[in-house]
Amino acid sequence: MTDQLVLKVEDLKVYFPVKKGLLKRTVGHVKAVDGVSFEIKQGETFGLVGESGCGKTTIGKAIVHLEPAFAGKIYYKEQEITNLSEAEMRPYRATTQMIFQDPYSSLNPRMTVANIIAEPIRFHRPDADVTAEITAYLEMAGLRKECMLRYPHEFSGGQRQRIGIARALACRPEIIIADEPVSALDVSIQSQIINLLKRLQRELGLSYLFIAHDLSVVKHISDRIGVMYLGCLMEVATTKELYNNPLHPYTQALFASVPIPDPRKRSAKVPLQGEIPSPLNVPPGCKFQTRCPYATELCRDRVPQLEQVGDGHLVACHHWNNLHKK
Repeated sequence: MTDQLVLKVEDLKVYFPVKKGLLKRTVGHVKAVDGVSFEIKQGETFGLVGESGCGKTTIGKAIVHLEPAFAGKIYYKEQEITNLSEAEMRPYRATTQMIFQDPYSSLNPRMTVANIIAEPIRFHRPDADVTAEITAYLEMAGLRKECMLRYPHEFSGGQRQRIGIARALACRPEIIIADEPVSALDVSIQSQIINLLKRLQRELGLSYLFIAHDLSVVKHISDRIGVMYLGCLMEVATTKELYNNPLHPYTQALFASVPIPDPRKRSAKVPLQGEIPSPLNVPPGCKFQTRCPYATELCRDRVPQLEQVGDGHLVACHHWNNLHKK
């Protein structure tokens, strides 16, 4: 890992309009992502964790322009790419690729593996030796070249995910956004895919934005972790610091919710309770105040900002210091 920034997100907001009536007038917005900022260095893995619906995937899609940004800025190295047109974005398409959650629906069932991997090669490097590159990327992903003429339905879930990884590598990217790449796989296959991603990172110098809800998976692969809730970052820290010293009540509740076989080792913290509020009707003040056992009037009136409380440790909580002392 180097100190060079390859991706920078500043105050990113992604809102989806809610339309009603015959004239389809906009009556509100679903605030899927509401002011998120983070950076990723070359060779670093930044993990995003949180409950379903908190906006993790939407951030990844906004970075690769699959969803439009409502506000904020996205930088690839020093170049802002937030509002580039399709033609202007084309040179940057190859730099950032995405591995999707469902390896079956993300692959064209009518195309062979060779055609799936060849498509980005022909688009970005029309003079390349396509067959040789297909073979090389399949081997990088742990598949044999005999797989080239087969179709996605002929493979297992783990093998299909390897095809998705090979397709992403075919663009020769610097950044890969992995959107829950192992959540649909068996536990034994999960470890193989995670180890494959780590090996590729070492060999190719890749940077990852790793999106997941499984805390153990994120711990295994991430250098730093951001904890998201209802479109906002609640805590950001290095992996070791976050697991040893979680400061935000939401982060503590997430850890307390993880099943542990030995009752003697279970956390004394109260597991997360209640349902996440609708992003269409966000509570005022702190977004977590409706589920937080420590919420006060201050939490209901004022939105907490991410503040640095240690070396690279950021927390968005009015009472983190008092909770830390308990």
